[in-house]
Amino acid sequence: MEADERDRSGHAGAGGSGGDGGSVTVRRGVPAGAEPRAAALYWEAFGRKLGPALNPPDKAVPFIAAHLDPERAVCALLDGELVGLAGYQLDGRSLTGGSAAAVLRAYGRVRGLPRLLLLALFERRPAPGQLVMDGIAVDGRMRGRGVGSLLLQEVAALATEAGCREIRLDVIDTNPRARALYERRGFTAVRTERTPYLRRLLGFGAVTTMRRTLGPGEAA
Repeated sequence: MEADERDRSGHAGAGGSGGDGGSVTVRRGVPAGAEPRAAALYWEAFGRKLGPALNPPDKAVPFIAAHLDPERAVCALLDGELVGLAGYQLDGRSLTGGSAAAVLRAYGRVRGLPRLLLLALFERRPAPGQLVMDGIAVDGRMRGRGVGSLLLQEVAALATEAGCREIRLDVIDTNPRARALYERRGFTAVRTERTPYLRRLLGFGAVTTMRRTLGPGEAA
């Protein structure tokens, strides 16, 4: 589903207190020019997980920014500043990308090939009627203020509008705070894949798949 012009111009799909006198608004799509900020937030949240594939950070963040699909994110803004985003996969497109050729150009063939193998571990494809989350990243200054809930609420709304019946996501065992948020928003664990052999390399040893069924006309 393409982001409509109203959302591109900063329509607030939801709002809340920023806790410092400002108001948080949620819009669909990454604002033009905010790709580097979006990539930095994404790396802050997932750099430990993606580091073995994309490090060093000074190369990883520009790579992520250059290959973002701005129409596959819901963003939270505080006084115009991007303070959170939720990425998703839908209709064959996802927030983060970068072809194999792009990885090899950025990192070289010798160093790029093993990185491609690591990135393949994170590949997830939506089933028919399903939206797959690419993760939620919230500025550390804004955590605990309900930004993640606002983002999930808008993701559920757009998934319903796109005709999806379900939202799916993965959460690692070292992120219990995120799992608790998802459970509060109606997600249920359906499968846990234990990967102790990855703990030393990637920093986690299990991945839990969670799903949430969407009712007709539901907006979370």
